[in-house]
Amino acid sequence: MNRHKKLCAYAVLIALVISTHAVSASESRASGAQTAASRAAPAATDWSVALVESTMKRYPTAESLKGWGYAKSLYLYGVYLVYLRTKDPKYLDHIRSWVDLHIDDKGTINRPINALDYMLPGNLLLILYKETKQEKYKLAADNIRKVFNTYPRTKDGGFWHADTQSRQWQLWADGVFMALPFLARYGQMFGDSASANDEVTNQLLIYYKHLNDPATGLLWHAYDESGAQPWADPVTHQSGYHWCRAIGWYGMTLIQILDLLPKNHPRRNDLIVIVQQLAKAFERYQDPVTGLWYQVVDKGRVQGNWLETSSSSMYSYMMWMGVKRGYLPKRYEAVAQKGYRGVLTKLSLGGDGMTNLVDICEGTNVSDLAYYFARKRNVNDFHGLGAFLIMNEELGATSVGYKPKAISWTAH
Repeated sequence: MNRHKKLCAYAVLIALVISTHAVSASESRASGAQTAASRAAPAATDWSVALVESTMKRYPTAESLKGWGYAKSLYLYGVYLVYLRTKDPKYLDHIRSWVDLHIDDKGTINRPINALDYMLPGNLLLILYKETKQEKYKLAADNIRKVFNTYPRTKDGGFWHADTQSRQWQLWADGVFMALPFLARYGQMFGDSASANDEVTNQLLIYYKHLNDPATGLLWHAYDESGAQPWADPVTHQSGYHWCRAIGWYGMTLIQILDLLPKNHPRRNDLIVIVQQLAKAFERYQDPVTGLWYQVVDKGRVQGNWLETSSSSMYSYMMWMGVKRGYLPKRYEAVAQKGYRGVLTKLSLGGDGMTNLVDICEGTNVSDLAYYFARKRNVNDFHGLGAFLIMNEELGATSVGYKPKAISWTAH
């Protein structure tokens, strides 16, 4: 009997050693300093709430958030999604105090709206008008809407990235998210859906025509109709690289516009086809070990490239929603979940109990490969915080017992 017990003990010990070696091998393959095992907080963590609470502690006043900008408003849009789930009034106050810093009672915005980037905060004006019915938010939204009437375009009708000397004649993939969801939502809220829906679908297809790269299924970062920019190919006038977040902005725009378009819109299916093309490319270029995507998406093997967090959130969101809305086959759900798990390895709780989201590319212009590789890898950058919240309020919803639904953009 004793001999039998010893044999059992030896067997258990051997099994434990084998198991330990297997885990070690698995973790060594997980790549980088940040593995899921070493960084993850308890599975029950409500990451959206933790991230918003931490950011509100870092930026306790509207003044500390400062200027009217697209990255902050992306984050605050994400805060609104968390508000819809939690109904915590301080989250809506967080949004409102920032917006109120920049508009007066007549709806005048304290900076010129001379670029698509400055239109993105318009979504917050629509949200606040819907939530409070205060006229100043509608008036400010009206002021952004009016800019489109005279905003400069390419010869085939695409909105320039900015109405400035350095951006004239240029289409950047980033720009569609800055302007088009606001335009479509404004149309729905104030009775101008027919023309707004035609405009936004037309813009997405013009941008696609100039930015599409059939060889990879990805989009180029930008296009210069004039061909004057040093980054513009002399023949195609396209930029030379597939920068990750530019394509993420475009992918998220497709999902948000499709949520607003009527089912019988004549160009609806054209947008769904682009969702399918991008999803195929995202699957192709997803890092098989981490589930993340690279700063320059199709050059994962090139030294100096790095895995970027905001775009990985955006791609995961687009594919998840594509499956949920019936645009994509079910198998893309697993691709999205792998991306989501990868992003969670970039998120941790510090010793002070505050969240830290790492490897977020700073704001980025159009340039060469060395420029993209050398961009700062920021911690808690608003581009990444906003993209994470938008993704997490969908992909993390089940873990907190929540069923998200599409936002109604009517004023009632």
